[in-house]
Amino acid sequence: MATAPIALDFRYADAFDIGHLTGYESLIYDLFVGDQTLFQRADAIEAGWAAVQPFLDLWAHDAGMPEPYEAGTLGPAAADALLAHDDHTWHELAPAGQTVP
Repeated sequence: MATAPIALDFRYADAFDIGHLTGYESLIYDLFVGDQTLFQRADAIEAGWAAVQPFLDLWAHDAGMPEPYEAGTLGPAAADALLAHDDHTWHELAPAGQTVP
């Protein structure tokens, strides 16, 4: 393998004559040459599903879906009620009557 200095304005297409590649072509090429940079490891994918799957299971077996709320607000009223049950409150992110940016 040979290396060469390049300027910080490096563009892969300018340095190598490979034509126009789509994202899939680049990934397949990386697969063939053993470059795993753009691929997720199996343990990372499994950990992600382990974190999300309990919510998916609950929603599949229960009518309780997340309560929708308007963008920019501090969340649904149920979130306030959840904390109020234990005499807690949320820290305000914006002054009363204003929305969060």
